[in-house]
Amino acid sequence: MFNIYIDADSLPKSHRAIILKRVVKESECIGECVFACDRMLSDVKEAQENHTAALRLPYRDKLDKLELRKIKTNIQMVVVPVGANSADDYLVENAAIPGFAITHDVPLSNRLVEKGIVVLDDRGGIYTSNNIKERLSDRNFMTALREMGFESEKNKSFDQRTINEFASSLDTIINKYKKEFC
Repeated sequence: MFNIYIDADSLPKSHRAIILKRVVKESECIGECVFACDRMLSDVKEAQENHTAALRLPYRDKLDKLELRKIKTNIQMVVVPVGANSADDYLVENAAIPGFAITHDVPLSNRLVEKGIVVLDDRGGIYTSNNIKERLSDRNFMTALREMGFESEKNKSFDQRTINEFASSLDTIINKYKKEFC
């Protein structure tokens, strides 16, 4: 089994839907899927409730209520205090191998990769110790240019192609982890 750690504060709802669907499908191989955020996310809460209900359904007539309540989804939502980097700090502190993380935050990606965690970004990029320093350097360079008053190229919006690239990379990484850890 492996875990998935998600920086959910700014992850688009479309991405969360893709993740939640895949986690429900692969729940037997995934230990926990942790959404770290500074507010309650209604779509994640609804997925937790629906998945728990689906898991309990075959046992409703076979188990007593106390035993039935022990059956729960592996989808977790951790609401951290509002503040700069609070979800990031939670993820860095709690992420463990085997597992991977999902975030668009490059400095957070670097911190997680330093712990040995593979990171998937919201556009389908996969970061490891082999490529995170280059990505962090690019990010820092662009930040410096913006601070000096130079306009930089804005990120493209999430079109269907970008969402598909994310979904494809998520499938790739989950399949890799399934082969290794299930």
